[in-house]
Amino acid sequence: MAALSAWFWNERFWLPHNVTWADLADPAPGVEYPKAGHLFTALPLALGIFAVRILFERFIASTCARSLHIQPGVGRRAQPNAVLEKVFTSITKNPDSRHLDGLSKQLDWEVRKVQRWFRHRRNQDKPSTHTKFCESMWRFTFYLFIFTYGFRFLWQYPWMWDTRHCWYGYPYQVMTPGLYRYYVTELAFYWSLMFSQFTDIKRKDFKIMFIHHLATVGLISFSYVNNMTRVGSLVMCVHDASDFLLEAAKLANYAKYQRLCDSLFIMFSVAFFITRLIIYPVWVLNSTMFESWAIVGPYPSWWLFNFLLLVLQVLHIIWFYLIARIAVKAMLRGKVCNDVRSDIESSSGEESNTPVEGPKASFHTPKEENGTNGYCAAAKARGLNHSSG
Repeated sequence: MAALSAWFWNERFWLPHNVTWADLADPAPGVEYPKAGHLFTALPLALGIFAVRILFERFIASTCARSLHIQPGVGRRAQPNAVLEKVFTSITKNPDSRHLDGLSKQLDWEVRKVQRWFRHRRNQDKPSTHTKFCESMWRFTFYLFIFTYGFRFLWQYPWMWDTRHCWYGYPYQVMTPGLYRYYVTELAFYWSLMFSQFTDIKRKDFKIMFIHHLATVGLISFSYVNNMTRVGSLVMCVHDASDFLLEAAKLANYAKYQRLCDSLFIMFSVAFFITRLIIYPVWVLNSTMFESWAIVGPYPSWWLFNFLLLVLQVLHIIWFYLIARIAVKAMLRGKVCNDVRSDIESSSGEESNTPVEGPKASFHTPKEENGTNGYCAAAKARGLNHSSG
């Protein structure tokens, strides 16, 4: 284990030339540098955030949903049938014609009746609009809070206005309490998403989203350990700037405020374009690639960090293409917010109660034009936003 630890924490990889871990281990009194051990605080905090979310959705979001006449009602349930239930749970949720014919003969039912049973049974597993509203309201609340906190925090620091301050004195840059809280809260939130993904609405992009959350946790942790927290805080703030608008659009969609949904989606699209395709490359990437080269110079973890940030920019371009395509089709149809993601939240491709138009998109990837969590057309392109790390 000692040999493995020494290999993993190799100073030649993590730190600039002529800097060692010992140089950062004993700072002057009152001075604190980032240490990997600090990140363990995020795990209990993630459990706390998860608990707060449960209480928020049950007592606040649910009340708001009811006030908007979004009831947690359950749709029509399939009549109990042991044979069909066994097929549904262990063989297939969408039987083909061969299975349908066999079950029809076994039960002495018409094929249409068997089909109807499977349709009702699939619908039982679909989340209600009330459930989706509560989930989106929690995300909207957190994203708005963390963006507001991060923006107000960064406003008072020089690297917000001159990104060269991200590198002056690097890596001997003090970890302030405010920056630590910002970092650990963001990290804890994405840990909580990894926990809650197993209890949330199950969507078709479950694996993709899990990998995305894991990658986000990795990026935040990586930038903390090698003290790139100043530029890391800028990256997080830029990504948080549009996330809450997407969730707000979904909330309007669930509440059936179509014009508000359309307006919020347009605002989200504009905010995404400005923050991810203009501010991020011109402001952040320029600093991490060129200003840092001039002030600090390259070293192995510097190359890896910039490579990951460039990959993120490629994803931004892909996601914006999906958003733009959705927006154009929506304008041609005259309607933006349509339940187009995996509204059928199970992993099987089933029919939704709502007509689905247009293609589907996914995280935080273009697997099917879905959205991170959503049902609004906006949501389709949303890996966009969880990706914020």
